[in-house]
Amino acid sequence: MASTHGAHLLRRATEGLHADGRRGLTPQFTLARVRGRGAVIILFCGDVVGRSGRDAVKQHVPTLRREFAIDLVVVNAENAAGGFGLTERLCGELYDAGADILTTGNHVWDQRQIIPYIDRDPCLLRPANFPKATPGAGSRVHRVGGRSVLIINLMGRLFMDALDDPFARLDDLLVDHRLGEDVAAIVVDFHAEASSEKMALGHFADGRVSAVFGTHCHVPTADAQILPGGTAYQTDAGMCGDYDSVIGMHKEPATRRFVTKMPGERPQPAEGEGTLCGILLETDDLSGLARAVEPVRIGGRLARHLPRH
Repeated sequence: MASTHGAHLLRRATEGLHADGRRGLTPQFTLARVRGRGAVIILFCGDVVGRSGRDAVKQHVPTLRREFAIDLVVVNAENAAGGFGLTERLCGELYDAGADILTTGNHVWDQRQIIPYIDRDPCLLRPANFPKATPGAGSRVHRVGGRSVLIINLMGRLFMDALDDPFARLDDLLVDHRLGEDVAAIVVDFHAEASSEKMALGHFADGRVSAVFGTHCHVPTADAQILPGGTAYQTDAGMCGDYDSVIGMHKEPATRRFVTKMPGERPQPAEGEGTLCGILLETDDLSGLARAVEPVRIGGRLARHLPRH
């Protein structure tokens, strides 16, 4: 059965304008809470790739938390262990660096030891649209001061493993978690290959969640915005890792495989200075919708970008 929200979205698209007349925008990040207005400040970090990515998180997240008075840090950690999965020890490292919630994606099970561990760590998520008997959880309501924030981890299906429908799973999760009523904010990590699928989920969720941020492609996109219904969106947050590489892995073997079309050695993470790529989100305490969103890039080869405040 098609969701009622899906029908509503199609009707609004036909009319060409949202019911409240709002249009998409990307306002300047203002740290409104510092000026006495209620807000939740969230840092979302893209895929952590290997030691360089972990070091970037350790180096920059504590400073960012202090500078921007961040309430919650969400980190996609599925490539933290040599580019393939993560371990219990590395989860601890990232928590010690300031991460509150760890999300994953298609590499979540690459390190087999994570399978018995994930049920013991409620802050480590795997995609919620895995089959129901899969170990672990795909969402978490996390307490931030006196407020609750829902973090949802989903995985796309286009050019990815054939999991359950992420759109339907999101609908199911939102039935019991109404933005601005049951929870103060809702952040969705959509781990997907296709930009079209990510954009579609952003519009599908618009007005019902605080943010939809894409992961998996390891390259930050330049489309951070607030959608017409008030949901922050960026197609891909990028990665935390060495950008003198092929999506975080040593560039010579990766390039050789494209040139020769022959299998080669197992890819290894590049080991130069990493860039922390992420997104800074400010939500409104009353509605739970996004008030401001901006990309974050710090360290390594990419041009530095930090929100002004």
